[in-house]
Amino acid sequence: MKTRIVLLTVLFFNGLVYASDPIKIDSLKPRFFGTSPSKNVRNVNGVMFKYFDEDENNIPKKINGLGLGLNPVGLFFPALLLVYLPDAGKWNLNNDYGIVPENEMNKINGVQLSLINMEPTVTNGLEINVSSNINTYATTNGAALSPFFNLHHEVKGVSVAPLANIGQKCRGLQIGLYNSCKDFRGIQIGAWNKNGKRKLPLINWNFKKHEKKEL
Repeated sequence: MKTRIVLLTVLFFNGLVYASDPIKIDSLKPRFFGTSPSKNVRNVNGVMFKYFDEDENNIPKKINGLGLGLNPVGLFFPALLLVYLPDAGKWNLNNDYGIVPENEMNKINGVQLSLINMEPTVTNGLEINVSSNINTYATTNGAALSPFFNLHHEVKGVSVAPLANIGQKCRGLQIGLYNSCKDFRGIQIGAWNKNGKRKLPLINWNFKKHEKKEL
């Protein structure tokens, strides 16, 4: 009798484990179409529709295709930041969570087309973002375009915006009215350009490794 009870108990718990596994496996299956926020979608080979950004408990997602972000919050930031544009050199890119490891960031291999991005994201390809990346760690490898401004922690490639391009680590080309990057290697073209080496109007450059100044 005791043996049967033990066997039944083992079978019961095994059943629970196998019942939960399909949920985990299902969340890892690539989808052609996915939505976010969602705990059941991790990989999308097609289109990811993001209607709102998650908090610090964001579950990293991988998108091979198009990441479409329609968070309506992004409609209000351009007007707000235009007021503070004269102080663009003092804009702080630090987010509430500090540097985010790449394995904890969303990854888009293709195109990011958004009103705003507020989640840690690596974009490999083309980023077209109305209100850019606000209060989050963002990396773009390719081209970043915006009708207003670009805010990135890291950019490797081309960053173009009529008003401002601001970053912490940049490799490549910045084109805009105001360009600023602390750790910069490449060329800046704009009315005022600032990097770790010098400040110049019209065109600025630096091709040497950034040296951190001792305090």
